[in-house]
Amino acid sequence: MRIWRIALALMVSTLLCATMTPTAALAAPAAPAAKKVLVELREQGGFAGFDNRVIVYTNGCVRLSRRTGPTVDKCLTSAEKRKLHGELKRLRLGHSEAQPQGADFLKYTLTYKGHRVSRYTLTRTWTPVVKRLERFLVKYWAPD
Repeated sequence: MRIWRIALALMVSTLLCATMTPTAALAAPAAPAAKKVLVELREQGGFAGFDNRVIVYTNGCVRLSRRTGPTVDKCLTSAEKRKLHGELKRLRLGHSEAQPQGADFLKYTLTYKGHRVSRYTLTRTWTPVVKRLERFLVKYWAPD
């Protein structure tokens, strides 16, 4: 008889503990840590109406999007990360460039270390970074 009382007490305490657990803790997993942006490229305009975006996070993953199609998240290889970091070390953002007269110009906007600069012509230090980020877009972005 005593064993039944102990068993019953264990069952009741287990049920009470289960019902006293907050529902929110059971329903939702912990929120993921916010991603920190390393560098972002945005290409807009041109005859084709580009609106491409490449965001590289400090963890080595990228978010790729185009005017049409899905947004794609991928992670870079070690070699790609290493090459990009080398090019970013030489990057000189400078100042934004005024929009030229005429139409169909491609506007490049780079955001790096909290600074955002837009240009219509690529400088010597911008070219390797922009070309590398465009390669990521071509390699990893594919509509499903």
